[in-house]
Order: sequence, then C-alpha cells, then structure tokens
Amino acid sequence: MPLLKTLVDIRRPALPFAVCLLLLSGAATGLTAPLRTPATADSTPVVLGQTTQPDAKILRKRKWKVGLFEGGFTAGSFIGLNQAWYSEYDKSGFHLFNDWDEWMQVDKAGHLLSTYHGSRLSADMWRWAGMDRRKAAWLGSGVTMAYLTMVEVLDGFNEKWGFSLGDMAFNAAGSALFLAQDLGWGEQRIGVKFSYFPMRYDPSYAARADELFGKSDAERWLKDYNSQTYWLSLNLRSLFPESRLPPWLNLALGHNARVMLGGRENVWTDESGNTVDRSDVQRYRRILLSADIDLTRIPTRSRFLRSAFSFLNIVKIPAPALEWDTR
Repeated sequence: MPLLKTLVDIRRPALPFAVCLLLLSGAATGLTAPLRTPATADSTPVVLGQTTQPDAKILRKRKWKVGLFEGGFTAGSFIGLNQAWYSEYDKSGFHLFNDWDEWMQVDKAGHLLSTYHGSRLSADMWRWAGMDRRKAAWLGSGVTMAYLTMVEVLDGFNEKWGFSLGDMAFNAAGSALFLAQDLGWGEQRIGVKFSYFPMRYDPSYAARADELFGKSDAERWLKDYNSQTYWLSLNLRSLFPESRLPPWLNLALGHNARVMLGGRENVWTDESGNTVDRSDVQRYRRILLSADIDLTRIPTRSRFLRSAFSFLNIVKIPAPALEWDTR
C-alpha cells in the first residue's frame, strides 16, 4: 500500500498530521454524517434534505458501524505503528522530551489540526449514528485525545523520542477548540486548515532538504515544514448574521516558517561526521492574513458533495494574502 509505505517513512513529528489524514479518509467512504444546518448545543442537528430521523434499528446498526470503525482503526493503527515504527528503535523507561523550540512550532500546529479534525470527524460519525449533539461532541473529542495521548505515551517509552508536553498541549488545544464551539455555539465558526506550497531550495542546501524531507511530492507534502502553512479560519457571516456576506466567506490567519534546515538551528552533522554550519541562512517566521471559503457552508443536496466538502474543508482555499515576517 503506497500510503502505508509513505507513513512508515515519515519522521515522528509529522505523525499526528498523517493520523488526521487517515481519519479524514474515513469521511470519504460515506461513513460520516451529511452536512447539517446550525443547531442549538442541546439538540440533534437537522440533516439537510432529510425530514425524518431513521428508526431505532437503523441507528443501532450505525452505532455498531461507528464503534467498529473507530475501534478497528485504533487497534490496527497501533499494531501497524508498533511493527513499522517503534520496533525500529530501542525502548527505555518513561521520560519527557522537550521539543518546544524545534521547527519554530510549525509541527505543533500540525498537532492542533490533527486533534481538531479528528474530534470533528468522530463527533460527526456519532451524530450520524443518532447520538445527541452534546454527547457526540464530548465523545468525539475524548476519543481523539485518548488516541493521540496513547501515541505520546508510546513515545515516552522510546529512547529516541519521549513524551512531549508541547505536543500534548496542542493536542488538547485542538480538541478543546472543537468542543468549546460545538457546545457553546452549536456550530464551528473557527476552523483549522492546512495549505502547502513547495519551497524552492537553494542548490547549496538542497541535498539537506532531501535528507530531511524526502524527494517525492508525497513525502514533502507531509514532512516539509518549510512548505506547510496552518490557518485559523473564521466564518464572517457567523459574526455578522444580519449582513449580506456570503455564508461561506471566511477570514484566515496563517502561520508558517521558512528555510529551516534543522529542528533548532541550521547546523548539522553530515554522513562523514563533519559539522555543517549554515547559520548564514536565516530562518524566519511568517504571519499571513487571507480570504478563505468554508466548504461545509455551501448548500447542496448531493451526498457525494457533502462528503467531499467535509473532507476538503481541511484545506485552505488559495487566495492572495497579506504577509508579515520576522526578517
């Protein structure tokens, strides 16, 4: 399986984003709920195009499907991770690992995105199975946090890595962002999104980029922090409900960093044991402001389009942006 091979080759910091992609792949199979109209936090949301709820027998079957999907995914992925990833490294006693200052926190934004969308997808599946909105939101957030906490615990017993408090903080922030909005507003007004634009590396350090991030497009898309941007995307109509703004129009705040040739600094040791110092290449952070589209707010009665919009809503729609950087 090409996807599994790609995931096995990924270095550890990108794993939560890969997990999120696998979870969202479940949405494309049609297992998730259709797009819903806004609802109060205490009610079961109304499905567009559906006037009656399925009977209890159908809902019981759906609960079994969702439970088996999430349980099977959890068991299967941990078996795969243990065989394809953790078995390659020596185990140790449980210990912490401080990676807060690595990759200018771009990898931490990946954890935020993973738990936000993992919580969203899981909650949507449980609502599709007939669970009321509040319970589904709590369960979806809890299941996602429990899953990624177990991943961090496994890291904690790995000699090469360790339990990262920074990763856990952003994992919790992603689930909390979803849960707070779903309980408070009954809808998601602020989403977390991702965009990728491949960075062109100078020939003098292109080999280092290949070593860190791989050469294929799939590897770069998942691993190249210099080419990734993470966004908080705010729906404007939800702020100004009486306005004539399109219901799908968003304003997005983005964060990325550029020209990182190592986790903490642009200094590394090559295969011959020589120290390569490229401190002359300045690493810098960027903050961006841009328009965006919330695809889930585009009305449609097509089940296929609803699933597609839900799946694709992880991606920031390309648009011109205002930029500030630290250079």
